[in-house]
Amino acid sequence: MASRAAVQMFTLREYIGTGADFAATLKKLSKMGWSAVQLSAVGCMNGESPEVSAKEARAMLDDNGLQCIATHRGWEALARETQREIDFHQTLGCTFAAVGGIPAPYREQGADGFRSFVKESSQVIAELKKAGIRFGYHNHAYEFVRTGPGQRTRYDIFVDEGGEDFCLEIDTYWAVHAGVNPVRLFERAHGRVPVIHLKDKEVAEGNEARFAPIGEGNLDWSEILPACRAAGVEWYAVEQDNCFGRDPFNCLESSLQFLLEQGV
Repeated sequence: MASRAAVQMFTLREYIGTGADFAATLKKLSKMGWSAVQLSAVGCMNGESPEVSAKEARAMLDDNGLQCIATHRGWEALARETQREIDFHQTLGCTFAAVGGIPAPYREQGADGFRSFVKESSQVIAELKKAGIRFGYHNHAYEFVRTGPGQRTRYDIFVDEGGEDFCLEIDTYWAVHAGVNPVRLFERAHGRVPVIHLKDKEVAEGNEARFAPIGEGNLDWSEILPACRAAGVEWYAVEQDNCFGRDPFNCLESSLQFLLEQGV
């Protein structure tokens, strides 16, 4: 069975600012053994007149035997230019569009803002679904602020009120950072987590919590990975926000080898 691990390209954002660098990076990932990527923070594809179009990116991916299994897109673009975003994803052959966090105007309203986002995103989600594209929300830690002493977290609003089409791109590092057991999240969101962000967390000297390659930190993958499988996770996007002076490609290679050993 082929690996279901993908590279979240935010990890390599410093290496994909130009078309030439993007092509070289994709080639390097392919040779390393990766089969898929999530397109996020690809500098050469950003802006109104990007150096690399979706069509050109698709050709680069195809040339290297890679597929785009997810993106991170701005909410404003998804909401106001929905058809353009649909065309973008269909050109890439990508069926999952996620946002990297809740827009500030909603976040600033607290729990009420989270409910408003769920309600107001429903039409966009429906339009994407008709085009064969699923919508996902990527969490950090702030979503787990409680709405009151002993009450639910803001993330619970997404889980309990979002509905089956409001998918959850659960980020393991940020869930753990917030004091939440990701296994419980996967159990509650069964069938709504087609793509996740795998991140590990280590403690460095001086009591500093840091990102780490998968398998080199302290997250309990012996429980997390089976929970992912049980929840119906299709793709495991590896992301390391900061490599702390270590070569990001080396970090990704270490993560891939660990995941292959775990049967991902």
